[in-house]
Amino acid sequence: MTHRPVHTFALLAAVTALAVGACQASTPTAAPSATAVLPTPTPAAASPTPTPFEVPSFGPDRTPPPASPAPRLSQISVTLQPFAKVPGGPLAVAAPDDGTGRLFVASQDGRIWVVQKDGSVLTDPMLDIGNLVSKGGEQGLLGIAIHPTFPTDPRIFINYTDLEGDSIVASAAVSPDDPNVLDPATLTKLLFVDQPYENHNGGSVQFGPDGKLYLSFGDGGSAGDPMGNGQNLKRLLGKILRIDIDGDPAAGPYVIPSDNPYAKAGDSALPEIWHWGLRNPWRMSFDRATGDLWIGDVGQDAYEEVDVARQGISNLNFGWNIMEGTHCFNQRTCATTGLTFPVSEYGRDKGCTVIGGYVYRGKAYAMLTGAYLFADYCAGTIFALDAATTGLATPVQVGAGEPGQISAFGEDPNGELYVTTLDGRLWRVVGAAR
Repeated sequence: MTHRPVHTFALLAAVTALAVGACQASTPTAAPSATAVLPTPTPAAASPTPTPFEVPSFGPDRTPPPASPAPRLSQISVTLQPFAKVPGGPLAVAAPDDGTGRLFVASQDGRIWVVQKDGSVLTDPMLDIGNLVSKGGEQGLLGIAIHPTFPTDPRIFINYTDLEGDSIVASAAVSPDDPNVLDPATLTKLLFVDQPYENHNGGSVQFGPDGKLYLSFGDGGSAGDPMGNGQNLKRLLGKILRIDIDGDPAAGPYVIPSDNPYAKAGDSALPEIWHWGLRNPWRMSFDRATGDLWIGDVGQDAYEEVDVARQGISNLNFGWNIMEGTHCFNQRTCATTGLTFPVSEYGRDKGCTVIGGYVYRGKAYAMLTGAYLFADYCAGTIFALDAATTGLATPVQVGAGEPGQISAFGEDPNGELYVTTLDGRLWRVVGAAR
């Protein structure tokens, strides 16, 4: 497919282009007034049936905590504590559960850095694929995940845009000679996704509690999903994918899990699809206590949304480009039967690019337990939701970072959270009562 030219910008120029997902072909408009005609939510007559799904295997350090009271969101505050400086525009964090206390931080420019438990950063990157990566805007090295059995399985998985602007999911293995180096000779491409435009690449990479690899991809870009990818089950764009990377190597770089909703759909749908109807799911995460999948889906011109797929549920259609949040997109009425509404949304009065986060399950800040923490890139606001919420909940502001900087959240093996900012800083999330 013919692509728009791939432009390379300086990193700070990329920030102004909303490097993490809100680039649009048109200038964002103000949020619609309260008199706008909204669709009447219609329960799906035949809503997606839970697909048989393995019970989460949390492992020795991922035991679900005992039931705790719901977080009192109005009584908590979050601040960011400086922890490390990381070059190249950090966009994603992964943490090996190997007792070292290290964090692996992926930067937009194609480098992965090792941050040690004292906050120091090793001089040499763990991996440098800058010569393979298109950089700037919403492109670059976008996501990182560590194999659940690491270091027994030494592979690390990444999502990046190549020099043509297309998406590549690949793996690389830690060198047997140095635990802080990924052997470039082991770099293996697993999945290729053609990207028709430069923006809306998604890029999140996460292992679920079932050990499968989950990948997020945006709708292909431009504005308004002109190609209709979000609602097209024959395209991987605008989707959450689920693949098995531990199958027989003779079968290929990955296999399709038999319980994927379209595993046996033939030509009617692509078998990798797990959820669909998404615009630009820049960041997603699993709640380690419940297995729920949380998705921050960047909006078009009016609304940002947070979606959740409760553990055991697949084949949810989150509505794009029929809906933007809970609102009909570019029309006054629309059919909503069969669509899954977000659990939260906010308008342009509160920001312009949602940065999906994590449900806090650490032990350092009991007041945060059960709160889904996320942010808005443009405003720098840090929000919280009760992870057990049902229906549509209003996000509660619990903190603030610097506008135009927050790019991602990360989680360590103990459930403590971190934030990356595009000016090259890694922060610890600190909770307190207010």
